[in-house]
Amino acid sequence: MKRIVFFILAIFVLISCQNPEKELKAELSAQLQKNESILYTKEKALEIVKTGFNAGDGYAEVWIRDYNTFIELAAQVYPAGELKKNLLVFFRMQGEDGNIIDGFTPRKDTIIREDFIYTDREPRYAGHKNTVETDQESSLVQAVYKYVQATGDRSILDEEIAGKTATERLDWAMEFLKEQRYSEKYGLLWGATTVDWGDVQPEHSWGVDLDENTHRAIDIYDNAMMIIALNNLVEMVPDLADKWAPFREQLMANCRMHLWNNEKQQFIPHIYLEGSPFPDDFDESEIYYFGGTAVAIEAGLLSKEEIKASLNEMISRVEQAGAASIGLTLYPVYPDGFFQNPGMKAYSYQNGGDWTWFGARMVQQLVANGFYSEAYEQLLPMTERVLENEGFYEWYTVKNEPRGSGTFRGSAGVLFTAITNLEKSVNK
Repeated sequence: MKRIVFFILAIFVLISCQNPEKELKAELSAQLQKNESILYTKEKALEIVKTGFNAGDGYAEVWIRDYNTFIELAAQVYPAGELKKNLLVFFRMQGEDGNIIDGFTPRKDTIIREDFIYTDREPRYAGHKNTVETDQESSLVQAVYKYVQATGDRSILDEEIAGKTATERLDWAMEFLKEQRYSEKYGLLWGATTVDWGDVQPEHSWGVDLDENTHRAIDIYDNAMMIIALNNLVEMVPDLADKWAPFREQLMANCRMHLWNNEKQQFIPHIYLEGSPFPDDFDESEIYYFGGTAVAIEAGLLSKEEIKASLNEMISRVEQAGAASIGLTLYPVYPDGFFQNPGMKAYSYQNGGDWTWFGARMVQQLVANGFYSEAYEQLLPMTERVLENEGFYEWYTVKNEPRGSGTFRGSAGVLFTAITNLEKSVNK
């Protein structure tokens, strides 16, 4: 009899413990269904993605790092074949060393010049690559994975382009990073010195190309993107697991060893391979990188406790900066004059601008790790400004003023996915 009573009490306790979570999910589900800014954001995202594949009204190109973040949204309104066509252009324009371009634009709309990339395999387009970045190859792998997941079409992996299948070309792109952008000393990928996920180096007035003045550096964003890409690749092509899984594990271990500051509970901005471009008395370790942290969480580099600590730190720094959302790129910012590009002054563009394009990725990761109420709370400042400004701007000032492209599809894509992921999670 005592055993029966104990069993009944145990069931009662279990049900009681589960009810608060059910109540929370029910409340969040109701809020998601009636919140004006969220409903508007979903509708507006579907509307603008129907108008094209370029990054936004300020860009002519289809960029792979952008396409990777709105291909899931695009799959809601385009047939699979249209999405596939864009992906195949990147394969046709792949470099002879395996590298992937940043983006492409119709050749007829361009003047032939040295900084464009041309190939007879794709005569319709001119390509472009910001060589300071180390995320184009990993972005393509991730985009193909999302395409397969969204459409169920695995045939893209068997498409043959100039004697190599798409699978072989994805593998080749990963090889490019391992061979051309890899530090043997640290066992991690390197790129130019940029702000977190950005594509502007300090040493040049434009700053998008590696040159003799570049200070090579290792950061968390590039390496986390590679880890995610390898996760995706071995899931799509299990035969590649023996080749890439050990390298992925090595990257993960070295990210924790060399880039994670356990005492501060944050990633350090950079490891410099040949010295820093910044003054000796500048303490870069005080800077917190928001975007790279969000991508690191997606890569599985942080525990649940560390994710919560990271969110708390983001919220604190947003308050210190006087910003509106966790889309803030970093805090504190690099002082004026540290970057030759005038757009990179303090609290401008990638140097302290507020980017939904990355803030909503953090929301996605909060959802993925069960922080539903926190995800909803951090989502609202982003959807509310979509409603207020009637669109998806590229970035916002710390005063929440819109800047850049007004139809930035990357922002639309990550917000749409964050909302739909949260809806699915609370309605389970």
